[in-house]
Amino acid sequence: MQRRTLMKAALTAVTLTALQATTALAENTVLKIGFVGVTSGPAASWGISNQRSMEARAAWINETGGYTIGGTTYDIEIVSFDDQKDPKRAIAGMEKMAQEGIHYVVGPNVDDGAAAVRPVAESNGIMYFPYAFPKALYQAPASNAVLGMVANYQSGPAIYKYLMEEKGVKTVAFIAANESDPLSQREGGIEAATALGMEVVSDNVTYQVDTTDFTPVLTPVMRSRPDLLVLSGVSPANAPQLIRSARELGFEGIISTETAQDAGVLAEGAGDLANGFISVGGASTPELASPMMAEFVQRYTDMFGEYNDESNTKVYALEYILETLKADPSAITDVDAFQVTMDTFEAPNPYMNGDAKLRYVGMSSFGQKRQVSVPLVVNVYQDGAFETLFVAEVD
Repeated sequence: MQRRTLMKAALTAVTLTALQATTALAENTVLKIGFVGVTSGPAASWGISNQRSMEARAAWINETGGYTIGGTTYDIEIVSFDDQKDPKRAIAGMEKMAQEGIHYVVGPNVDDGAAAVRPVAESNGIMYFPYAFPKALYQAPASNAVLGMVANYQSGPAIYKYLMEEKGVKTVAFIAANESDPLSQREGGIEAATALGMEVVSDNVTYQVDTTDFTPVLTPVMRSRPDLLVLSGVSPANAPQLIRSARELGFEGIISTETAQDAGVLAEGAGDLANGFISVGGASTPELASPMMAEFVQRYTDMFGEYNDESNTKVYALEYILETLKADPSAITDVDAFQVTMDTFEAPNPYMNGDAKLRYVGMSSFGQKRQVSVPLVVNVYQDGAFETLFVAEVD
């Protein structure tokens, strides 16, 4: 009896050892992808959409067995850092990524942060995908930044042209927060509107981002009686307040912006007064969305309890990184190889119906391919939700 017990114990130990070895062999290598962006404060929804999109997609990949690159299957780990819309914190976040040996980072979400991290990214071999518009980030000699969305100087002309042709808009007024991002976007908007032949009737009114009463700010703008009021670079937190104030001052024209917005925030902050508000949307519409996009939306919603339309765009950055690494596995640790691959890279777009492709664009705007190709979807807010106004493409 004692001998059988000892043999059984020995066999059990051998079995456990074998199982542990099998489990160890079955574990996937971890591939870390970083996110540095704003997830707190007035612009939080921009970065939250980024982070949640990455986490939802990574969880999906890991749940279904991982992502295979060059014969190795990886589990995807998202390493996140809230820069609080502060360039100094953005630098600290990118330095953290470098310390962890991360070569691919999504973000930052604003111009100052994206410009601030450039030296850290370039000196540490990091490719980063900002949601920021300064052309200098994407033009030679810069090489490590890839624009993750459509820029205001690409969407603005498309919106203004549409409103001129379809709504008879002739005059436009601009208002911007007294920060570098919105001011830069205002200048781009003024240039685009003027080139199209629109009359700019107000172009110098600004506000502080912590403003709570926009009536005195907007009053001089309303005196110019524009057909179109453009909220340049407006954050999701400020947009409903500006819209409400403009409508309460009697403005009956069209209000638009080239930044993405949050329907829930608009509904809560402006209600029906936001009806007709035009903004850049996520890179999908019900007609464009593939079954994979529908599943992504469902998984995101199940994971976080809500969905942000902007994530139709934000889902793309991680997909582009992984697919480009698949095209050249050596790029996992060699961003030079990644940059070479970008020039000829093409893969099926899993989030769109039809034969759409993932590819890098930007030759027209930057002289080199430093932008992901996503559809330019322009939305109009109506009764608590976004509706598609029109869809265009960027070269």
